[in-house]
Amino acid sequence: MRRRTFLLTGLGAAGALVLGWGLLPPRQRLTGDAPLPLRDGDVALNGWVAIGRDGIVTAFVPKAEMGQGIHTALAMLLAEELDAPWSAMRVAHAPVDRIYGNIATIVDGLPFHPDGVNALERTVAWLTAKTVRELGIMMTGGSSSVKDCWEPMRLAGATARAQLVAAAARSWGVAPGECTTRDGVVRHAASGREVGYGALVATQVPLPAVREVTLKAPDAFRLIGTPVARLEGGAKARGTAAFALDERPPGLLHAAIRFAPVRGGLVQRVDERAALALPKVRALTTVPPLRGGSGGVAVVADDSWHARRAADALDVTWQDPPGGRPSWGDVRRALDAALDGDDEGFAFHAVGDVDEALDRAATVVEARYAAPYLAHATMEPPNCTVRVGDDGVDVWVGTQVPGIARDAVAEVTGVEPARVRIHERLLGGGFGRRLEVDFIAQAAHVARAVRGRPVSVLWSRTDDLRHDFLRPAAVARFRAGLDGRGKLVAWAARSASQAVIPQYARRLFDLGVPGPDKTTAEGHFDVRYEFPHAAMRHVAVPLDVPVGFWRAVGHSHNAFFTESFMDEVAHAARRDPLEFRRALLARHPRQSAVLARLARESGWGTPVPNAPDGARVARGVAFHQSFGTSVGQVAEVSLAPDGTPRVHRVVAVVDCGIAVNPGHVAQQVESGVVFGLSAALHGAVTLADGAVTEANFDGYRLLRMGEAPRVVVHVLRNAHPPEGLGEPGLPPVAPAVANALFALTGTRLRELPLRVPRPGGPT
Repeated sequence: MRRRTFLLTGLGAAGALVLGWGLLPPRQRLTGDAPLPLRDGDVALNGWVAIGRDGIVTAFVPKAEMGQGIHTALAMLLAEELDAPWSAMRVAHAPVDRIYGNIATIVDGLPFHPDGVNALERTVAWLTAKTVRELGIMMTGGSSSVKDCWEPMRLAGATARAQLVAAAARSWGVAPGECTTRDGVVRHAASGREVGYGALVATQVPLPAVREVTLKAPDAFRLIGTPVARLEGGAKARGTAAFALDERPPGLLHAAIRFAPVRGGLVQRVDERAALALPKVRALTTVPPLRGGSGGVAVVADDSWHARRAADALDVTWQDPPGGRPSWGDVRRALDAALDGDDEGFAFHAVGDVDEALDRAATVVEARYAAPYLAHATMEPPNCTVRVGDDGVDVWVGTQVPGIARDAVAEVTGVEPARVRIHERLLGGGFGRRLEVDFIAQAAHVARAVRGRPVSVLWSRTDDLRHDFLRPAAVARFRAGLDGRGKLVAWAARSASQAVIPQYARRLFDLGVPGPDKTTAEGHFDVRYEFPHAAMRHVAVPLDVPVGFWRAVGHSHNAFFTESFMDEVAHAARRDPLEFRRALLARHPRQSAVLARLARESGWGTPVPNAPDGARVARGVAFHQSFGTSVGQVAEVSLAPDGTPRVHRVVAVVDCGIAVNPGHVAQQVESGVVFGLSAALHGAVTLADGAVTEANFDGYRLLRMGEAPRVVVHVLRNAHPPEGLGEPGLPPVAPAVANALFALTGTRLRELPLRVPRPGGPT
């Protein structure tokens, strides 16, 4: 009894502490602890902005620029509230600090349906946000960058503006409320006096503290909502933009890694004599599997060619990974067995009684779908430059997780994290691959072998494809019921795949994460359609293939499953597929408006002109919401004489809330369409005896320029807070193309990549 009383008392006290902590104000995100990388003469007004005597405004951005235009978008938020002229804006990477921790991605990752948020779920989201704010994990991912920084970046600008106004008003002996700002100048209309921001900070007089500020209403925006040119665009066009591969610190050496042929393999024995006998070779070191990576042997040389040549000359005996050597057939059998097995998996969402509704349905439609593993295949392969010295460690890298990268380097080198300096660079593509730090930890390990000299570790394209953390392969099974009038009355979805988050948490944080992984089922459990009866379940399949986050994650394949099957159901109901979807969105006016606009802009329901070679063209539609953003797409598709699908045009309508920069919206949707078409038409990673068979872009094809369609993007304007944008353009394109191919051929394709069967030939 004493033990039970003690336990219950302890649990009650813990609960009270959690509740009390939850009621406290959340940690501020305005002023950090880490010093900012200031120019000479700059004054930091808070952790997000500094102003120089020349009037130049520096926005400190905590997000990676990997082609999505986020540096420009975040600078726009700051400049808007600061009333700074756009011509005066520049950006710098923020240091590693808790105030920049990504809150939106973690909160959005909770396994809640967007239409079913109740008091308990709101409480969990609040406590999660507070906890994540304490942890302060810097991360660029989950299409969350603008959403996560929407408030703190604007608050930083508004606070800095209020401080400058207060300083000017104090020097003039007037009330701050009598002053206005515009284009980097504070004005007092009554006396005709004005002073620029640069002159105010040049006095070196401490600026007054400001307790409260009011953010602008959307109708007062002058910069937000305009198609501003990207800040780094000119440097990229001139070839002067700084990527990690461009880094050339004095004394630079180069390293190449000879990886195990099987993912996760280990070095058992190495004969290094032939490699060390080659010219310009400086050192050799065995690399253990770090942060989920594969083992290998690294050779350091004066240049990359000699390093690669020496790595190829190594005689290595390898040890298989603990998980064995699975092949694609083993994986597919395991997925199918899980889909059809007794394990019901996790019920992410349920409405009504779906079994009874299916029993009473006049028509039941059933189908199975499948999607393969996918690689990230960023144009810039993994690379990192590290110097281990007596003064600490310098790391030049493009990463989506600078704080985690810093901690990984500190662990490998035995240096305190505070003495590891991350020099963030532009990324030549991320797509989730640079959420991993295996290649960064490897570079730090190699740099220890030549202490005092910087070493650049560069992967080959083959290394990249064969040692990636893949987008999980997945299978799904659907059943839908229609009543006698063709109305949808029941929807049952069940899927099976590996789970990403448990693997990711284990290799990066050495943590076991219990509970469901939303990323496995997102895109089929959280759809916005109004099902009278529905059940969505997912079975997590434990396999030894390393998997990771890939652009749009679960949405990337679940949208194909869901929207293709939705077309099947509409066809069985003898209904127009676009109007069939709109009927299921009667209580969702924003989502329904996307489809209504899409019908007008795409010419839905009107004849489709033939292709230039006279081939018949058909349209297919898909609608999907991911990361808070709704996207509808219509694809116009024909078949080449050899039966290859050709996508001529994709019309997209987007509701992402406030479009901070409409030009970025169009660019990201165009990018998502092209990236998604690569996967839809070509993408597949296969395993044979534990090894990835694809070694380069001849085996892992990306969309060619001649295959790229015309993409037309229409952005709905509204005053809702901004949602995600880097990924939502991708999920709808595969089902839109598949649905167009069905309209064209009468054949329903249920597996990716899409392969139209040829008469008399294999599928």
